[in-house]
Amino acid sequence: MTASSLREISRYNIHTFRHHYVSEISGSLGDLGTFLPIAIALAANGTVSLGSTLVFSGVYNILTGLFFGIPLPVQPMKAIAAVAIARTFSPGSVAAAGIFVGTCILIFSLTGLLRWFSNVIPIPVIKGIQVGAGLSLVISACGTILRPLGWISPSWADNRIWAIAAFVFLAITNVYRKVPYALVVLVLGLVFAIIRSAVTMHLPYFHIWHPWLTVPSPHQWHVGAIDAGIGQIPLTTLNSIVAVVHLAHDLFHSDVRTLSITHIGLSVAGMNLLGCWFGAMPVCHGSGGLAAQYYFGARSGASVIFLGVLKLAIGLFFGETLVDLLKQFPGAFLGIMVIAAGLELVMVGESLNTSGARDLGQAGGGVLGNEDQHLGPVLTDEERKRRWTVMMVTVGGLLGFKNDAIGFLAGLMAYWAYSIPELWDKGRNYLSQGRLRLA
Repeated sequence: MTASSLREISRYNIHTFRHHYVSEISGSLGDLGTFLPIAIALAANGTVSLGSTLVFSGVYNILTGLFFGIPLPVQPMKAIAAVAIARTFSPGSVAAAGIFVGTCILIFSLTGLLRWFSNVIPIPVIKGIQVGAGLSLVISACGTILRPLGWISPSWADNRIWAIAAFVFLAITNVYRKVPYALVVLVLGLVFAIIRSAVTMHLPYFHIWHPWLTVPSPHQWHVGAIDAGIGQIPLTTLNSIVAVVHLAHDLFHSDVRTLSITHIGLSVAGMNLLGCWFGAMPVCHGSGGLAAQYYFGARSGASVIFLGVLKLAIGLFFGETLVDLLKQFPGAFLGIMVIAAGLELVMVGESLNTSGARDLGQAGGGVLGNEDQHLGPVLTDEERKRRWTVMMVTVGGLLGFKNDAIGFLAGLMAYWAYSIPELWDKGRNYLSQGRLRLA
């Protein structure tokens, strides 16, 4: 990345924040519905340091905003987090898992495997990963955050009534986009959390962050890498790198000239090869978080720079004392924010058979056309149906098995199955031409 590119990104960030600072601030908070529940759960178990997580993720937010110029999120590695929470991992095991995944992604980035991987994956499969990830967020929010709520329980500040109110407010702001939904909901949720924490006398207090080094033992390396790290690699590769780059180009078009598969891969690797040694939560970039921040108004890197500064300040001066306060944040609000993020990601599937899909309008062959065909304006009904089927098979595999890798393989198999007749015809033509030459 050249100095001129960095200057251009900085000018874009400053200009956007100066003219749309309310939307940028609101958008920066859009991904907290995913970040907060996982960070709180891991910190409450003593698995990660909340202070280190806030400090390092804040630094990552600032750097990604400066270098990429878009609201690129810093999200928890969900597969690692799920295993760590279920099995109450030690800090060393979680650190080992994050460092292992970071090392693998670094190798993939430097060798060009990530770029090759992105080029060979069919667009319908990538769209399926994005739509599946969005639906997963919706299902997770409804099942784990909103379903346990009662009409007036667990408290006056967190129940189904507030969830319905938050959803109605979301619907209204979907029409009147200038209303900063995420900002309003976050402020109201924090007010509720402070009141509830004051009643129980668990308010945060001034506490300077004291980092400590986490060096995994041989056993922790084995547990972290095998039991959690391996399952995270396909999720990170598909949803946090490949899908996020495609989504960024779909959302921002020419504004992401500096964004590439290799850049994102190196970013994910660097974040985990640094922060995990100090007890920070393993993190990545995710298409769900990007969709959430875009939905709530973020359009530049200034939004995540603002979020990063906020995280950094809170982590440095309050750190672990925030755990009890954040536990009191209403799940009703978090759940609706996660649903909004999921729906924004689901909507990218709409462009599958239009010029919004990157492979349409470009010369290309495969199952849907020949090498001289421009697919965008000439897709037949059968071709549209095939592309839609491949995407939905990917979605079905991902949701049914709750595994990105299985959804990805299912989508590829469907894509290849549709290509068999074309490959058969090409083979026959090749053989017949060969016989003619011999004759």
